[in-house]
Amino acid sequence: MTAPRLDVLCIGNAIVDVIADADDAFLAAQSLDKGSMRLIDEDEAVRLYGVMRPGREISGGSAGNTAAGLASFGLKAGFIGQVASDELGDIYRHDVESLGVDFLVPARGDVGATARSLILVTPDAQRTMNTFLGAAQRLEAKDIDPAKVADAAIVYLEGYLWDPAEPRAAMEAAIAAARDAGRKVAFTLSDTFCIDRHRDGFQALIDAGKIDILFANEAELKAMTGEAEFDAGLAQLSAKVATLVVTRSEHGAVAVRGDERASVPAEPIEKLVDTTGAGDAFSGALVAALSLFPEHAFSHAIQYAGRVAALSTETIGTAPAMPSRAQVSARFSKVRELVHQRLIFQYYVFCEVPSLVNQLPQERNKNYAVSSIGGSGNEIVARQKTAPVFDQIFVC
Repeated sequence: MTAPRLDVLCIGNAIVDVIADADDAFLAAQSLDKGSMRLIDEDEAVRLYGVMRPGREISGGSAGNTAAGLASFGLKAGFIGQVASDELGDIYRHDVESLGVDFLVPARGDVGATARSLILVTPDAQRTMNTFLGAAQRLEAKDIDPAKVADAAIVYLEGYLWDPAEPRAAMEAAIAAARDAGRKVAFTLSDTFCIDRHRDGFQALIDAGKIDILFANEAELKAMTGEAEFDAGLAQLSAKVATLVVTRSEHGAVAVRGDERASVPAEPIEKLVDTTGAGDAFSGALVAALSLFPEHAFSHAIQYAGRVAALSTETIGTAPAMPSRAQVSARFSKVRELVHQRLIFQYYVFCEVPSLVNQLPQERNKNYAVSSIGGSGNEIVARQKTAPVFDQIFVC
């Protein structure tokens, strides 16, 4: 098989986010449910924009955000989504390409206006999204070039795009091209309202074995499986996909890959500013970790994705909030120091002298080597023998 030019090709709604501050009173006056996402028409988009506070225009969309995250980690990412030949369309293309992402679909003059999402952020960092899909709904199957799909190791698709018939056909064409080329397909369920409308379609994709990596949050898992109990839903869905990843907000994330199950806690957030795109950041970071470093422990990749998502919430916006690998490493160095201090006491008995390092619990000793000894002579750092990409350091 020919080596792919792109690491990941993302396909989704090309949406310009217009992000503005709001308070609970404004949401109530507009009859908006905090934290929800609704689809609106162009007239409502114009009306709401006229009464909301001044906003910041930032290119977004779920798959577009993920593509931005992938590029920030150094992967070669492509994006397929439809924009119009208008000012917002020009902004979107410029923003995406400036991040190093290949934009593979030309703008059109016959598709109405470029999509926009009016995002109202309250002081508690909750975002209420009002989305006019516009030109994004006009992506067609003919826009999917099988050769370009085959030139990507992973094709990543968002459930939001499944709603209209034309882009749904485009997604089906992309999935078929990826399967024919022996490439992997990643899919995010996106939102419970998508599942409520298209559960049968999503289930058909899953049952047919067309999805290799499936992303969901806890509410989406429940909506998709009908199981009120988390573990029951996880067992049901993980049996049908190679890799299932479920985020659980403040409870962290759980992922299942074959016989492996990894659970990681939520990462600390120093200052919560904006949760927009945090799930997209998580997805991009996880795909990047699994793609670049498949030899590392599955749980390390999930933990790394959680760190990226946490860091992304400390900056306003979506694509601009996607952190680089260097930023993630710098941000969580203090966390590692605290973990080290705790583990020193937990495993002190095993490490009174360097010769006893082999008595560490086997799961912590495998593929690790002593790299330093504390001043007192009874603290040993066991560090990964290979390059510590995820900075996993265990202290005994």
